Amino acid sequence: DAGVPIKKAVAGIASGLMMESHTKYKVLTDIQGPEDHHGDMDFKVAGTSDGVTAVQMDVKVDGIPIKILDEALAAAKKARLEILEVITAEISKPRERISPNAPEIISIKIKPDQIGLVIGGGGKTIKEIKERTGAEIDIDDDGTVYLTGKNGSAQKASDIIAAMTHEYKRGERFTGEVVKLAEFGAFVKIGPGAEGLVHISEIAPWRVDRVEKLLHIGDKVPVIVKDIDEKERVKLSIRDADREFFTKAATPDEKNSGV
Repeated sequence: DAGVPIKKAVAGIASGLMMESHTKYKVLTDIQGPEDHHGDMDFKVAGTSDGVTAVQMDVKVDGIPIKILDEALAAAKKARLEILEVITAEISKPRERISPNAPEIISIKIKPDQIGLVIGGGGKTIKEIKERTGAEIDIDDDGTVYLTGKNGSAQKASDIIAAMTHEYKRGERFTGEVVKLAEFGAFVKIGPGAEGLVHISEIAPWRVDRVEKLLHIGDKVPVIVKDIDEKERVKLSIRDADREFFTKAATPDEKNSGV
């Protein structure tokens, strides 16, 4: 079970040929290394129970008569159907979920001017993503990103890159993490490499005199995107995201006196 959700099971067989002349020959089925090396033909046929899906032939002679080709195809069909019987007896249809051991390839699109952001200085950022997820990452000049991995690693890398390159819009809501405090407000992380400012006036629905009385580094807070300025700096609001967020944390005296 390769974990690939194809419509029908596929099997392949390699046929060989030992030929002295066009009338004196022997078609071989399911050849191995020595028969391939010493033989005159390596003829691979793959397909389902409905028919052939792919063929490939190498020959060491000037040509193969149609009669021999017919025999090789007939022998390959017989062998293929026998193999498919064994396969379908074990697994008659694709599993509902792809095997976690199956390699996964995901492609996503970013803007060409975001490539530098994903790669980082000296390749630092992309290297960190690879180490964190275990996925392989390749980026084309047009912004197409190819991610390859197993056990969900490709999807993890895709999620990180999508978050890094996300273009924030007014009204979007997030649960962010307070990463820095200032007299005028708090900086909140809302995604990988993305932070926004919650101005002191946007923290609570009452007057706040000191940011550190309500917020601390590491706090998880609900935020809504209020605006994005011309420099693409994100302005956030806790107050508008959840007006009752601090109600339980603050006492009536604090609300009335202004914290």
